[in-house]
Formats: sequence, C-alpha cells, structure tokens
Amino acid sequence: GDGRGYTAGIIGFCSGTGDLLKVVERYAAKRPGSTLEGFLPALRAVNGSDSHEGLGDAFTGAWAKAAADPVFRAAQDAERDGSYFDPAVERAEADGLSALGQFIYYDAYVMHGYADAEGTVGFRTIRTQALAEADPPSRGGDEEAYLNAFLDARVAAIRKEPSHSDTSRVESAQRIFVRQGKLQLETPLAWKVYGESFRIAGS
Repeated sequence: GDGRGYTAGIIGFCSGTGDLLKVVERYAAKRPGSTLEGFLPALRAVNGSDSHEGLGDAFTGAWAKAAADPVFRAAQDAERDGSYFDPAVERAEADGLSALGQFIYYDAYVMHGYADAEGTVGFRTIRTQALAEADPPSRGGDEEAYLNAFLDARVAAIRKEPSHSDTSRVESAQRIFVRQGKLQLETPLAWKVYGESFRIAGS
C-alpha cells in the first residue's frame, strides 16, 4: 500500500522506484542465464508503479533463491553504495559533517531517495529546508544545530507519507545521538526504533 511495489534486499530496494531493477540488471550481467534475469522485462514494465504484474510468487521465489548467491549479495552492495551510501557520504563531507551527519544523510537517502517523487519529499528538498534554518559546518555553522534542522525537515517529510509515519528512527535514535553530542558515533550507543531497543557497547 505504499506505492512502491515489492520491497526487498539489504536496504529495501523497490520494484516501483527502479533500484530493485538495477540490482537485478547488475546480477544478470554477472550471472547471465539466472532465473532472476527472466524477470527483467516485467521489472522494467512495472517500474514507476506499484504493480506486481508478471512477478508474483515466481519472482519472490527466484529472489529468495538468488539470496544464497554471494554474487547476488555483491550486486545489492554495489547498488546500495553507488546510489545511496557513496553520494550521501560525499554530500555530508562537503557540508563539513561528522560520522553522525554522514549516517543521518545516508539514512535519509535510503528512505526518501535523492529527488522528490509523487507524494514524497526527497533528500534534496529536506537538505534545502534545513539550510534555510541553519548553516552547516562548511559555512561556519554549528553542526548540532544544523543536524537538528535537518532532522526537523525529515520528520515533516516522513509525516507526509502514510507508509513512513513512524518517526522513531529519527526521534529515538538519530536525534538522541545529536543531543548526546556523539558526532563521531562514539560508543556506547543506545537507541530505539519501531518499538525495539538496541545497544552497541563498544570495545
């Protein structure tokens, strides 16, 4: 019901947004003749919609089978890094942000995508809204103030999407780290997301 079709893989690639298609294309290039390759026409046809036409149980079964293949996992890693992690870190470094800021940008890239789409607000708009409220360190601003402005804009974006209405990944995780001043993600880290508690004790 979120308009994204199937969601699967290491960061939740979606058949409706094109990144799941890119994963299967990467895999097909490395594993020609794989079962998943046969679904490329259907994935191209449903891209941009929430349709499952031509996919169904046969596709989900093929995906699950491919998940045991290290080459398929590598294809997911490559798409994650190329489309989300690397550009998020690059933008964060240009804004003068710490490890925490890089993580906050990355999570926003993954959930919202870079650009706006129908009914959604993308990373680019969230960042623009944050810049209107506070300067990042690259412009002489206070990092914690800027990150709070970014998270404020992100919460507003999340609340505009019924499928992403839970803001705990911001308010009881990332926001907590900002308040604690853990700009380098210093351990221990304790947080809650979607009703579950987590902790990294450190060495």
